[in-house]
Amino acid sequence: MKYQVTINFYMDEAFMSHVPAHRALIEEWINSGQLDFYTVSMESMRSWMVFNASSKKSIRALLEKSPLHSYWTIEIDELFVYDSKSFRLPELHLN
Repeated sequence: MKYQVTINFYMDEAFMSHVPAHRALIEEWINSGQLDFYTVSMESMRSWMVFNASSKKSIRALLEKSPLHSYWTIEIDELFVYDSKSFRLPELHLN
């Protein structure tokens, strides 16, 4: 099942020092297939992720591993439809 995670966060002086370890964790989740995409807006101080998981509880357990977890307010929603151009066949170009 796929889940959309919306994170609202705040920053303090220590926040940026945790980012490298957090990015390593994101990379691990993407490489393992647990995470489909990850985006961050500094303008709205919000982040969005799409996870492949069996439950919301399992996603919360993953998110708690992040060194940024204490800066977050988390919403998790099960997705009914998940579609994107990246799931389409490449466009055909005749030479």
